[in-house]
Amino acid sequence: FLCLDIQNFVGVMADSFDALLTQLGTGKWNIFFALASSFRFLLSPSQSLSSVYLAPSVNYTCQPHTVDHVIEVKHDSCSYVINSTSTGRLEDVACIKWTFDKSVFSSTLTSEFELVCEREYLRPTYQSVYMLGTCVGPLVCGYFADRKIVYVVSQIVVSAASLGLCLLHNFSTILFLRFIIGCSELLIHLVLALEVCEPRHRATMGILTGMPWALGTMLWGGAAYAIRDWRWLQLAASLPSVLMFPALYYLDESPRWLIVQGHASRAQKVLEKAARWNKTSLPSEYELKTIMSQIKRQANTEEEEAGTERKSQGDTGDSVSCGNLTAPRLLSTRKIITITVAVCFLFLSAALVFDGLNLGGDLYSENIFLYLIFAGLMEFPGCTLSVPIVNRYGRKRSLAVCFVCCSIMLFTLTFIPTGHWQLMMTLALLGKMFISAAFQIIYVYSNEVFPTEVRVQGVETGSAVGQVAAIIVPFISIYLGPVIPWLPSVVFGTMSILASVSLTTMKETKGANLPDTIAQLELSGKKEESPIRLQKNESTDAKNEKSDQEPCLSEGQPDSRT
Repeated sequence: FLCLDIQNFVGVMADSFDALLTQLGTGKWNIFFALASSFRFLLSPSQSLSSVYLAPSVNYTCQPHTVDHVIEVKHDSCSYVINSTSTGRLEDVACIKWTFDKSVFSSTLTSEFELVCEREYLRPTYQSVYMLGTCVGPLVCGYFADRKIVYVVSQIVVSAASLGLCLLHNFSTILFLRFIIGCSELLIHLVLALEVCEPRHRATMGILTGMPWALGTMLWGGAAYAIRDWRWLQLAASLPSVLMFPALYYLDESPRWLIVQGHASRAQKVLEKAARWNKTSLPSEYELKTIMSQIKRQANTEEEEAGTERKSQGDTGDSVSCGNLTAPRLLSTRKIITITVAVCFLFLSAALVFDGLNLGGDLYSENIFLYLIFAGLMEFPGCTLSVPIVNRYGRKRSLAVCFVCCSIMLFTLTFIPTGHWQLMMTLALLGKMFISAAFQIIYVYSNEVFPTEVRVQGVETGSAVGQVAAIIVPFISIYLGPVIPWLPSVVFGTMSILASVSLTTMKETKGANLPDTIAQLELSGKKEESPIRLQKNESTDAKNEKSDQEPCLSEGQPDSRT
């Protein structure tokens, strides 16, 4: 039998780094990471939803330039009919100049670069190229070692490219910068915030960090209503990112990642800083080093045991090799492959529905400003209500319910005749509320199912796959929506149902410790993990004797305080 005293780390049985986080508690250090992540989320909608107001659909009229008599301008204003003086016959002539309606926007990318008729495909491309960047960036940056370095560089790139965008007069260069901005929109800030969060607050913090996104969506709609020139609007959205620079200096590398990677001295310095900021105490230097070395030693031992287990099952090791090429560790074992595929599909489905509803202002309402503001507002109940639900019923069940409810709203939309805008907007916004809750749960869930050594790669890969859906959403909403009004709702509703079905392959993570290695994941359920014990010194003998009078937990039974 073991008696646990987490407050003093005496006779501790620590299954993971989470015990150290419990010792540190929640204070200025953890909150600083959460605020940094929240501020990044606050600014993201102005980039990911910029096409709604920077490259919107604008009414235009063809301006014929000809000496011939113009018979009529075609309905699409892309061509006109003339009575040719040279041939004496009627001829179709393509428009090369248009007059744009300025009753809603004084200046847009659509009007300045004439993104209409044969060039109309460039309007959704402006949105899709950004999403392509968000797909490529995580796949590349997720495999860099240091989280903090990638985070700092990405923040600098986003700020510089966003400010430069409003000064350009070449649309090809604008598209290139949009791609670069997308590549730099990473989720490392969320991974960092969750990895340093006290375990009992992890689900709540992970979900509530989505609320700044909702606020950012509303602010973006309000800013666009106030500023109708696309260059000034882009500038107003870009300047706040500069405020993040001072905070980057104080951000630390994840101590969890440092320990797993064997950088004990760096991890110790970070933990000591955390204790100072939180005004708590760590175990003695000797005990702290013992914990970190034993966690690393246990991880190495489990890695070897898992490798032996995989070889006995015909697997080749922790990576899949072909000649000199080695597959990513996310494809190294059956369990990690199952998790990776399921998480990727969850991100894919959620991103398709979430972005589809965000860009559906023209389909589901008459006012694109009010629609986006209310769409952001509906994310607040989606985020807040999901906190108690997730804490009580778990991640898996809550996520399935959110997807099913969202699909019901979307399928109902297909039976509403066009023109009933209030009813359509209500159903669309209810769907937005449910998919917002689902998205927040996915971020928490995916961070918990992946081991520490591949957590960034796993979450960023899932996010990148999700952006594949976001790449095609503009074409579904803009091109197919007006022609087949029911199609977007059917596509989005079907993906929601399939996402709920895919959860049958996943495990519940409520109350479970985060796995640190793929080896731990492979061995989970096959054997009880050996506890990590701290060596006791003479100064703690009296306290241990006192603790012998307290109720004890049998070995392997979790302490309710963890």
